[in-house]
Amino acid sequence: MSDPAPRTEFEKAAAEGESESLVAEFWAFLKQNKKWWLLPIVVVMLLLGVLIFLSGTAATPFIYTLF
Repeated sequence: MSDPAPRTEFEKAAAEGESESLVAEFWAFLKQNKKWWLLPIVVVMLLLGVLIFLSGTAATPFIYTLF
């Protein structure tokens, strides 16, 4: 049975299964669009996320000694 509607480029790419990881896609975005100023923001946000995650674990006493 044939497809009733023509497939878009997005659907064709999804069917091929050649998907990049999120990090690879982000790196390609930075290179292609010259948005290097986003990299420090993302790194700081990731570090804050790790710090928040660790504040709820057994590592809390060690984190509080840093500040």
